[in-house]
Amino acid sequence: MSDIELLSVIERYLNGEMNKDERARFEALRHDNPAVDERVKEHQDFTDKLKQYGERVEFEGLLNAIHNEIDVQALKDEFIHHPSTIVRIWRNHHSKISLAASVAIFAALSTLFLTGYLKTQNQETKVNNLVKDVEKMKKNSATIGTIIHNMNERPRTIAPDNYGGIGTAFAISSDGYIVTNFHVVDKADSIFIQNADGDAFHAKIVSTDPSSDLAVLKITDSHFKSLGALPYGFKRGKSELGEDLFTLGYSKDDAVYNKGYLSSGNGYKGDTVKYQIASMDVNFGNSGGPVLDSHGNVVGVISQKQVDGAAYAIKSKYLLKAIQSDAATDNLTLSSKSKMANLSRIQQIEKLQNYVFMVKVYNR
Repeated sequence: MSDIELLSVIERYLNGEMNKDERARFEALRHDNPAVDERVKEHQDFTDKLKQYGERVEFEGLLNAIHNEIDVQALKDEFIHHPSTIVRIWRNHHSKISLAASVAIFAALSTLFLTGYLKTQNQETKVNNLVKDVEKMKKNSATIGTIIHNMNERPRTIAPDNYGGIGTAFAISSDGYIVTNFHVVDKADSIFIQNADGDAFHAKIVSTDPSSDLAVLKITDSHFKSLGALPYGFKRGKSELGEDLFTLGYSKDDAVYNKGYLSSGNGYKGDTVKYQIASMDVNFGNSGGPVLDSHGNVVGVISQKQVDGAAYAIKSKYLLKAIQSDAATDNLTLSSKSKMANLSRIQQIEKLQNYVFMVKVYNR
């Protein structure tokens, strides 16, 4: 029997492909021929190592896939710039988070031992490093608790109730520049903007463009913290008829989502500054809200309530033009790249909420 033929027989034997008689004869051959028996053992050891390696590669691929699904920068922005989120998570789930971390570490170690990964490495060094990481996590738990306690003590401003009008605004920079409609803030003596958590901030008008019904505001409160990188981009080209669009605005105390589609490249009575949007329910308070496409690009700014069943939005290119043509805002750079292109609509809305505000206007 040649080596190739013997290897084929061993494969059939180890894979359980022999019938009862064939298996009995082969086991007798192993018993009588130590060389054949040794070849079987070597091949078994070889296939076991291949399997272990395959499991290791599969495990590493799983970890990489999980890592790739996590938007690390977005999480960093969320936790640093929107602390209320992490406060709520920690309050409600700190014990579960600690337990989950412990289970995850134990599962990872178990898998590494079973796949033989640690056997091929310097075991003592690897385990010691992991133990150190666990100890760091324990120490950080106390630190996180202290940080969150301090977050809860931060000053909070509530907007007065005697406002004369409301609208919506959204961020065009991370450091407090926001845009809304000119008609929302026209003749205002005082302006507050309010975020999704109910925190209010003083804002002032820094630029207006009445012809396109746009106004840029700047948050002036000292306790305002950077929003982090904007998740949406600003579309510079035109949008196409039939494109799915959505908006988030404050027609009531909490944010309201609405969707529709681009039904005309021009606005009411042929207004070339605006788009016409069908099937989007726009109400009092929505003025100044962003209109986004399915990729998370801002394509317009809501500026007019429904007329003949359609809503209207100022095209994003006029927003860009208004910002670039005013010395008070021409230093702002609006990115054309959205970070929400591959997110579901629910995920897009969740990210968007931190950058859309209610505008409260006083003494009109």
